Amino acid sequence: MTGLPFFDERAVERVLCVAAHPDDLEYGASAAVARWRARGIDVSYLLLTAGEAGMRSRPPHEVAPLRAGEQRAACREVGVDDLVILNFPDGTLEAGLPVREAIAGAIRRTRPQVVLTQPWDLDVSWGLNHADHRAAGIATVDAIRDADNPWVFPGLREQGLEAWGTRWLLVAGAEPDHLIDVSGEPLEQAVRSLQAHREYLAEIGGDFDPRTMLEEVTAAAAAQAAPAARGSVTHALGVKAYRMG
Repeated sequence: MTGLPFFDERAVERVLCVAAHPDDLEYGASAAVARWRARGIDVSYLLLTAGEAGMRSRPPHEVAPLRAGEQRAACREVGVDDLVILNFPDGTLEAGLPVREAIAGAIRRTRPQVVLTQPWDLDVSWGLNHADHRAAGIATVDAIRDADNPWVFPGLREQGLEAWGTRWLLVAGAEPDHLIDVSGEPLEQAVRSLQAHREYLAEIGGDFDPRTMLEEVTAAAAAQAAPAARGSVTHALGVKAYRMG
């Protein structure tokens, strides 16, 4: 068994991360973000909803700003300054044209070589995937192609957002075919970024521990590396990589 290869990030200058809710990127992806930022790669976050329906004990008009504040704190832990939170409805997100246009606009604005998003499969490793996560993932696939076509969403061109072709789509949480080394400080930053969602995690309750979860998931991914890399790489983010252009 040869093991999984590491994603080649040497030519990457900019990354756009697209997710449905505040906290979605903190369950592993933010460790890769911390690594990229330490290497001088620009990273932008696009969250399609404010996660306003995510806390049963509080009404949405209170939850939206709370979760936005926690997300800004999470971004600071991994060095992300460019955070955009849209107002599509939490819980009923659809992968339709408005969402695709919003993502395509963000791609044209940030001009990334890599877009990272969530899996669109129903059945994922942790159970049945959330409807919003599935919608965010599949809308991102379509929006990457939309962003590269100058005749799709002409209103974006009128805003000065010219077509842009993204080279790679990375899906965190899907069955991986590549790894990203997040050993050491990137993992520590990721733990702090997830812990920044303090009130949201308290609302979820249970015995969930951010450090234990992230260490276990990334250690299991690192174990899939080639034997020669296993000594130096203790923790990794597994991603499914699609060449887009």
